[in-house]
Amino acid sequence: MQIVILPTADDVAEYGATLFIRQLHKNPHSVLGLATGSTPLALYRLLIIACQQKTVSFAKAKTFNLDEYLGLAADHPQSYRYFMQQHLFNAIDILPSNTAVPDGSAADPVAACKQYEQQIVDAGGIDLQLLGLGRNGHIGFNEPSSGLRSRTRIKTLTPATIADNARFFEQGEYQPHLSITMGIGTILDAGKVVLLATGTNKAKAVKAMIEGPLTAACPASALQLHQQAIVVLDEAAAAELTDIEFYRHIERENQALLKRLTRQ
Repeated sequence: MQIVILPTADDVAEYGATLFIRQLHKNPHSVLGLATGSTPLALYRLLIIACQQKTVSFAKAKTFNLDEYLGLAADHPQSYRYFMQQHLFNAIDILPSNTAVPDGSAADPVAACKQYEQQIVDAGGIDLQLLGLGRNGHIGFNEPSSGLRSRTRIKTLTPATIADNARFFEQGEYQPHLSITMGIGTILDAGKVVLLATGTNKAKAVKAMIEGPLTAACPASALQLHQQAIVVLDEAAAAELTDIEFYRHIERENQALLKRLTRQ
């Protein structure tokens, strides 16, 4: 697990956007795993700017989103499909047919989960997966107690996650308590994973993910098993790490090595 600690949330977004741009430069046909929530928004804004300035193109890329609320149609303002259309897809040059989000209104959601897994396989697997981090350590909607080898499935949201997301729904509006989410095993199959976390409210989950045991109690700790997992943090999210100076030292050495290799 590569730990990158940066001064601000804006720096985190810029670092993450650079990783996606590099991936698309390396392989324009890349399969990208995407996330919703407040953390990726700044990253998406940077990708939109890069696309509009012709610095990068999504024309040949495919995307798969982590999750969706069960019971919301794609055009519902609180659905994650709607979120992605508004905050990324409508502003870049990606083909609509190359964007996939779990079907929250599927007549047979169990079958839809299996189909989503197969879609990812048929696309050749995800090259670069973006993740956020829940305050309870969840990734996607893989809440605590999720199996570390789980696949795309229906999950019940915890009261804490429901409370955290309530701000997006109007008073009295129906708020789903179920979701469809990529499993932890599905996420770990990605070639590379980048997790972004910012703010003091994520600090405890960050510490559990990086320095705690590998446990279903903190689903994000499963990233300890991934050979190419990059965790990008701002100072506030990194504040509770015990070995913070050691992580800074490692990253400085990594960057120095990268520069030497680039010059060769």
